[in-house]
Amino acid sequence: MKQREGRPGQKKTSGPSGESRRDDRAGRPPKPVARPAATREAVPAAVARPLMTRSGGRPTERVPVILESLGAGDFHLIDSGNGEKLEQYGPYRIIRPEAQALWRPSLPAHIWEKVDAAFTGDTDEEGTGRWRFPKEALGETWPLNLLGVDFLGRFTSFRHVGVFPEQIVHWSWMKDQVEKAGRPLKVLNLFGYTGVASLVAAAAGAEVTHVDASKKAIGWARENQALGRMEKLPIRWICEDAMKFILREERRGSQYDIILTDPPKFGRGPNGEVWHLFEHLPLMLDVCREILSPKAVGLVLTAYSIRASFYSIHELMRETMRGAGGVVESGELVIREAGADGKTPGRALSTSLFSRWVPK
Repeated sequence: MKQREGRPGQKKTSGPSGESRRDDRAGRPPKPVARPAATREAVPAAVARPLMTRSGGRPTERVPVILESLGAGDFHLIDSGNGEKLEQYGPYRIIRPEAQALWRPSLPAHIWEKVDAAFTGDTDEEGTGRWRFPKEALGETWPLNLLGVDFLGRFTSFRHVGVFPEQIVHWSWMKDQVEKAGRPLKVLNLFGYTGVASLVAAAAGAEVTHVDASKKAIGWARENQALGRMEKLPIRWICEDAMKFILREERRGSQYDIILTDPPKFGRGPNGEVWHLFEHLPLMLDVCREILSPKAVGLVLTAYSIRASFYSIHELMRETMRGAGGVVESGELVIREAGADGKTPGRALSTSLFSRWVPK
């Protein structure tokens, strides 16, 4: 699946709860940083307790599921090809690298040439890229809107712009669940990044806990909240390692109705904690299962940049939710090209794997 870049301003030594999660999308994962033996934790934080022994039948399954977006709000994918994608983000047309665009572009060259920004540079390393502005120099940020939520786009050295629009299919689902619940749902957004999903949930009526280990990402999320005049919405902004946070919530007996989790492929924490998706994801999901409320409406996992079939996370999710009933649906998130007018469907561009448990 497509690689996710590092977040703006983050270091390669960032931690397992998402602070270097986006670097994988830029190419190979950052090399582990050697640390003195005295400062390296002997046991990673992710092995804090054994997995629960689950009994009962596994949830029924729905596979493969392709969740497709044609764009929404201020975003759509115009065209793709030759290892790049041409996108519309509000007033700007942008070119960014896209390894999975193996085909030729559909639109003529002059459409691709009339862009406002293009990402260039060494995309195999974290945060070393550059933006080229063919028409005129642009500011670092600009306003965007998705699902009625205002937020800031930002030209970062990691080639992303502060939102991953393929996630809108999950956000739309979540928004619908919150609005029709008839009660305030509690939403936990792990690895919440710039807070767009948290703002969507809170605007729909949810009580939201947003967790991210990056101070810069939390600051950006708060900036987005202020931009939309949403300061009074019930959102807790937690700057902390995600695994440590959910383990503490489990001990406290805290519960949530919807959990969104988007963990990194690889990360290294500020105290030397090491996160490897294939090693530590089972425990993360196990803890998430324990903090789901009795009336939970969903647990959503998205996985980027892993060499695996969606069946790997699908079967893990079914084992984790053994005895809970419901359905596990898994597959891929894709964005479909929409042409220069935003209304002409073209090819589908795969972005990530996902697995989602719902109670029925």
